[in-house]
Amino acid sequence: MGGNGFNHGHSPELGADSYEKCMEALSSLITSHKRGDGSNREAKFALMFKYMKFLGFEERINGLNIIHVAGTKGKGSTCTFCESVLRECGFRTGLFTSPHLVDVRERYRIEGLDISEEKFLRYFWDCWNQLKEKLCDNMQMPPLFQFLTLLAFKIFISEEVDVAIIEVGLGGKWDSTNVVKEPVVCGITSLGMDHMEILGNTLGKIASEKAGIFKPRVPAFTVPQLSEAMNVLKKRAEELMIPLTIVSPLYLEQLEGGRLGLAGDHQLINAGLAVSLCRHWLHIKGHLKVEKLDTVLPQAFLRGLSTASLAGRAQIVQDKLGNSCEPSEGEEKSCGDLIFYLDGAHTSESMEVCVDWFSNAVMDGSHDYNARQSGALGKNHGTHYKGSKKNSIQILLFNCMEARDPELLLPKLTSICPSILIFSKFSLSFSMALFVPSMSRYHLVTSVSSAVRTDLSVDTSWQSSLQRTWERLIHGKDGILVNESNPEHSTKLPAYQFLHGDSSKINPTGKQLHGNAVVMPSLPIALDWLRDCAKENPNVRLQVLVTGSLHLVGDLLKLLRR
Repeated sequence: MGGNGFNHGHSPELGADSYEKCMEALSSLITSHKRGDGSNREAKFALMFKYMKFLGFEERINGLNIIHVAGTKGKGSTCTFCESVLRECGFRTGLFTSPHLVDVRERYRIEGLDISEEKFLRYFWDCWNQLKEKLCDNMQMPPLFQFLTLLAFKIFISEEVDVAIIEVGLGGKWDSTNVVKEPVVCGITSLGMDHMEILGNTLGKIASEKAGIFKPRVPAFTVPQLSEAMNVLKKRAEELMIPLTIVSPLYLEQLEGGRLGLAGDHQLINAGLAVSLCRHWLHIKGHLKVEKLDTVLPQAFLRGLSTASLAGRAQIVQDKLGNSCEPSEGEEKSCGDLIFYLDGAHTSESMEVCVDWFSNAVMDGSHDYNARQSGALGKNHGTHYKGSKKNSIQILLFNCMEARDPELLLPKLTSICPSILIFSKFSLSFSMALFVPSMSRYHLVTSVSSAVRTDLSVDTSWQSSLQRTWERLIHGKDGILVNESNPEHSTKLPAYQFLHGDSSKINPTGKQLHGNAVVMPSLPIALDWLRDCAKENPNVRLQVLVTGSLHLVGDLLKLLRR
C-alpha cells in the first residue's frame, strides 16, 4: 500500500479531536515547506486521472456542469460572483476556491455557505480511506492540493449540486483542476506576472499556461488583456476552433443604484466576466431561450452581485476592542477605534489595486464593513465618520513570502493615493509600518480551533530585510534595525509618540531610527500592541492596512475570531 507515514484504517469517530486528526492527515500530504519549482508537473498531473479512477469520479464529474476559471488576478472574485448569481437564480451551487484563510472548509461552499464540519469529515475520510485501500506500492497519496481538488469533486458529486464553479489553483494546463474534460464554459481573468518560477518569465508563457484550460467545443470568455497575453489566448482558441469572447467591465449604471458585494473599482472587471459566464451557462443548460447580450441585468443577477462575499479581499473589519466601552453623553467611544483593512494583494498589479481601494475607503471617510462573517466578527454595517473629531492615523501591517520581490511591492505603498490628493485637502501616508512574520507554516494545515503559536523564537531576518527596503524607499538609506543587534530587546515594543507626529521616538532599543518602520516579533504581539495603542489614545482612529500575503490576512482573521 502506498503511504506517507499517516495511516487510518478506519474513519475516526466524530468527536472533539476528529477535526484536528483530519488536519494532521492533510498536513502529512505537504511535500515541501515552500512552493515547488514546477518540475515534473506533467507526470504529477497524469496521476490525477488515476486517483479519479480509484474514486470513481471519471464519468460522474461531467454531471457537475462546471464553470472553470483561471487567471492571475481576480479569479477567486469572479468565481464568487458566479456562485452568488447562479444561487440567486435558484440553482444549488458548489464553489471551490483557494487558498483558505482561516479554515480549510472555506474552500468548499455549498449554496453559499462553507461546508459543515460534519459533512467535511465524512467526505474527507471517505476519500482518504478509498485512496489508501487502492494505492499500489509504487504510488503515494496525492499531494495536498491534488487531494483537496479530489475532495471538491467528492463533495459536489455527493451533494448533487446543479453547478460547480471551480477556480484553478496555479497556472492552468497542469493544474489538478484541469482533469475536468467537459466544462460548460471557461473563463480567463486578468493576467500578469506571477509564479514566474513555475509558469515562465514572460506574459506570453503565463498566458499559454492559463489557456491550457481551454477545451474543444467549450466556449471561452476573457477580459481585456495586454496584447502579448491576448494574442496567445486567441491563438489557442483558434487552434481548438472555439469562440473566445472578450468581455467589457460592468459599469455602475448597470447596478441600478446598488453596489457590488466585493469592494474596489477593479471588481467591475471581474463582475463583468462573471455575468457573461453565468449568462452562457444558463443558455447552454436551457434556462435562457436566447443568450441575452443586452446591458440590462436581471434582478437575480443584481442580487447575486450585491451579496457576493470573499474574505480577505478588500475586506474591512472593525476590531471589537470598543464593545465594553460606553461613551459619555454626546461623546464618542472613550477607548479608541481600531479598523483593519484586509487585502491579500501580493503582486505589483494587485498591490496597486489594493492601494487605490484603501485610499478611496479612507479618504471617503466611510467604512463599508463587507466581511459578513459569523461568530466573533459579527455582521458589520456601514458607518460614516465624516465630521468626526477623531484624528485618523494610517498604519501598514505587512509581510510577504520570500519568493516575492519587495522591490516590486513596497514602492506601491510608500505614497498612498497620489492620484486623488490633487483633488483633496487631506494628506494621506503611513505613520508607521509594522513588519511581522506569519503564523502560518507551510508544513501544517490548521483550522480556526487550532492552537495559535505564541513562541517568540521565530526568525525575523526576512522581515528585517523588508524593513530595510522600506526605509530605503522612504529616506534613501537603511534604518537601524529594531531587535536585530540586541535580542534582549525583542519583546520591547514601540511607544506611541508617532501618533502625535514624532516618529523619531518609536525605537524601543534607545537608538535613533531614520524612519517609522518596526519589525514586530509576532503577529499576536503586533495585534495586542495595536489594541493597547487604540485604547490609550481614545481621540485617535487607527486605520491599519494589512496586505502582502493572504497567509498574513488569514492569520489576523483567525486571531480576531478568537
